[in-house]
Amino acid sequence: MYLSKDSYKKIIDDLRDGLYIVDTDRKIVFWNHAAERISGYSAEEVIGKPCADNILCHVDDVGLNLCCSECPLASTIDSGIPHDAQVFLHHKNGHRIPVLVRVIPLTDDTGQVIGGVEMFSDNSGQVDNDDRLKELEKLALLDGLTQLANRRYLDRELESRIEEMNRYDIPFGILFMDLDDFKTINDRYGHDTGDRVLQFVAGTLSANSRPFDLYGRWGGEEFVGIIRNVSNANLKHMGQRLRRLVEKSFVLVEGEALRVTISIGATMAVENDTVQTLLARADGLMYQSKAAGKNRLTIG
Repeated sequence: MYLSKDSYKKIIDDLRDGLYIVDTDRKIVFWNHAAERISGYSAEEVIGKPCADNILCHVDDVGLNLCCSECPLASTIDSGIPHDAQVFLHHKNGHRIPVLVRVIPLTDDTGQVIGGVEMFSDNSGQVDNDDRLKELEKLALLDGLTQLANRRYLDRELESRIEEMNRYDIPFGILFMDLDDFKTINDRYGHDTGDRVLQFVAGTLSANSRPFDLYGRWGGEEFVGIIRNVSNANLKHMGQRLRRLVEKSFVLVEGEALRVTISIGATMAVENDTVQTLLARADGLMYQSKAAGKNRLTIG
């Protein structure tokens, strides 16, 4: 059976996973449809550009920029050895998405490495998130700007989680998050850009949430995460990971990478807690993070 080049291209374009090809300088020479869908970047926007040029900008789960240090693609091109990794790519809208990456060398007929192929799949549980969004829309429990749960739904969920803890001894904690210096961003860049910042922070929270946790917009630039079935240490780890991912995210404003940080208060629900006492404690811890220099997490 003979397959033409167009047939091969169509097969690759129709893959569910993102796939792109680079030369030895890591300039992108091919970008399939799934890569467009997962990353938000069209082929026209990336072909001919280095993959680290404000495009994917992979980081690991501690926020290390892999494009500048331990890039799986560069390592495969240099060594000729395939690599697998879980990384967090930069979506065009600014947020970070967890992806599973498989990198293989691209060789010519003599076996000489002439580039690399990276395949990546969305590991964010986006189908679950989409189903949740549809349900929240029906119930008018969705924040219109960020597409996260709104304050009304967060209140209801906190009541349910407290009841669940008291009846079945199932632990949960909350993350109270506030964007640092957000007024400065609005004043300097305008409210439209401020909205884009809120959206990419919300996108990072949503893409990196577990199916049974809930993140929502409390109001203004404040967000709340309700994290079920965790220990104190787990809650801290999850909060720190989100903080680092937000810190490493950005949106492009007139060619400039605009970044933002968040301060977090984290606390576990305890016996006799109410929604009000739990939120007040987390809010106070968040302000301790602000007072200690911002872009940090305080747990208590």
